[in-house]
Amino acid sequence: MAIVTISRGTYSGGKQLAELLAEKLGYRCLSREELLTGVAKKYDVGDDTLSEALHYKPDFLEGTKLGKIHYIAFVRAALCREVRSNEVVYHGQGGHLLLAGVPHILRVRVIADIEFRIKAAMNYHDVTREKAIDLIKAVDHHRATWMISIYQTDWQDASRCDLVIDLEHMSIDSACELLVHAVGGPRLKTTPESQQIMDDLVLSSDIRERIAAHSWRVTEERIEDYDVKITSDKGLVDISGKTSSQQEMDRIIQIAGETPGVREVRSHMLIRTIGPTYELR
Repeated sequence: MAIVTISRGTYSGGKQLAELLAEKLGYRCLSREELLTGVAKKYDVGDDTLSEALHYKPDFLEGTKLGKIHYIAFVRAALCREVRSNEVVYHGQGGHLLLAGVPHILRVRVIADIEFRIKAAMNYHDVTREKAIDLIKAVDHHRATWMISIYQTDWQDASRCDLVIDLEHMSIDSACELLVHAVGGPRLKTTPESQQIMDDLVLSSDIRERIAAHSWRVTEERIEDYDVKITSDKGLVDISGKTSSQQEMDRIIQIAGETPGVREVRSHMLIRTIGPTYELR
């Protein structure tokens, strides 16, 4: 059992490859759009709000009170829950980043020559070559801006992937056959140790989501949670970052402690001050 994440350029064929691979493996195929729809419904954000922010300006999130940190917290938690039991092919931006550190994940980057992408865009939208080029340039620009703003990384950077597949020189069927073979290899076999890493990520992301939800929804006793970081080791949770007050710190610790699966909470948080910053326990 494994998890496959596929990041792809616009009209590169990555979606079709993901769908075929999921069919061949008998895995569930999960798209970024499906994931965002679930997040939108859960937090009553609205599909159009997330779509607008995703495809245009990340700063659009700030005007909805759904800040970038909250967006990441909600989406990571949702993705972790979806893939926890493995056997999922996820295609969309940031999957390999959101699930960083889990050993039994195959991280795939799909690329294609510009001519391949132009033809795909022309066929899909039934537009002229010039219109297709303009469309690809616009989407690439927005995607690059988004990835830098949200994840501080170049969306075309393949260094964080295990495989790069160029569909200009390889058919989707051949690429799928290659990935099926890779998924069956020993490195991607889920072990008790690798599953524990996944479970720890699920728990830490769940806690982070709960803190973000409190900060986003609650008008009184709002938490300034932008510096809060969570890690988990078999239910032993460590919280670091900075808060504005002891009350905020206590509330964060309370939220973490009330999360199912947490055995103990250790705080390494600091209180922001004008002078030196002190750690309280």
